[in-house]
Amino acid sequence: MGGDQVEEAVAGCVAALRPAVDRDWKEVKAAGLEWTCHDTAVHVADDLVAYAANLAARAQTGYVPFALTLDDGTDNTGLLHVVEATGALLAAAVRTAAPGVRGFHPYPFGSADRVGFAAMGVAEVLLHTHDMTRALGLAYEPPAELAESVLTWLFPHVQPGPAPWPTLLWATGRGELPGRAPVTRWRWRNNLVVPAERVTLTGIRPAAADDLRLGGTGGFDWIDGGPYEGTREACSHLMKAYEAGAHRPEFGVFALVRPEDGRAVGGIGFHGAPDEEGRVEIGYDLAVGARGNGYATEALRTLTAWALAREDVDQVSLTIEHDNAPSQGVATRAGFTRATVEEERVAQNEHDLDAGLLLYVRRS
Repeated sequence: MGGDQVEEAVAGCVAALRPAVDRDWKEVKAAGLEWTCHDTAVHVADDLVAYAANLAARAQTGYVPFALTLDDGTDNTGLLHVVEATGALLAAAVRTAAPGVRGFHPYPFGSADRVGFAAMGVAEVLLHTHDMTRALGLAYEPPAELAESVLTWLFPHVQPGPAPWPTLLWATGRGELPGRAPVTRWRWRNNLVVPAERVTLTGIRPAAADDLRLGGTGGFDWIDGGPYEGTREACSHLMKAYEAGAHRPEFGVFALVRPEDGRAVGGIGFHGAPDEEGRVEIGYDLAVGARGNGYATEALRTLTAWALAREDVDQVSLTIEHDNAPSQGVATRAGFTRATVEEERVAQNEHDLDAGLLLYVRRS
């Protein structure tokens, strides 16, 4: 997901709408919206340039304070030219932004990276082109790869359907999907990023997790020896949850990225969402070359504090091998204590804790 996909989406939009440039778009209401087709096209262009500005300016607390205004007398051909131009601006901003750069966007965690802004731009174009072409009686269906990319980057909470485009329409309240209830309220979700002292915990989206589990980099620049096998295995579990519709992105897997050089040194994540008693388990690993620097302790302390600050989490646990003294040291330095013999017995009998593992806990 990047500048090429933004340009592809915009080209498809313009090609689909061009046959109707002689229509009065101000008199035709876009399907499912209160806006006219003219208003909707302006909205698309406004979002594209706003995303480009927020990413380029690294906006932190709000949108860059400007608005798109058309010249008086701009016709539909000119409006499509504006859509093309603003799409090109977003594509350029995405291509030139460094991987770790983030800009303001409110949903749901207050920021997005270059991939997020590209995906949001593509989503705006695909969905609103659908709204306009449907109202104008024009045929339109984007490439399946674009729709699938939007789903895997922005809708990690949505179970994949039989085909990407109908699934995206259903997920945004624009269509039906057999066996699923209609969607009346929806939001896309950029990835969660939790800053620590020397590393940033960067949420891994399903698209990146899929690449990692298959032996790729997930789009991260790893130090030598990374990612370690535990991160790939965690991404495999993430994808199984995503494919089953059980993935909760905030309780997923995070890459540990050093802001100083943008390189990933390890991974950390939850083994799933909190259970009914508010318990979650965390696992972590580091590339061999990153060990002994305190990164794991820092990341574990940060993610645990984030989790325990939530109302749905009362306890965070770790399971560690008996002979893994370094990991036991990480747990202790991060504020965890060894569970009691009774707690370990209950965990073994009721929660399938392997008898060869030690249980560490930290409570709110």
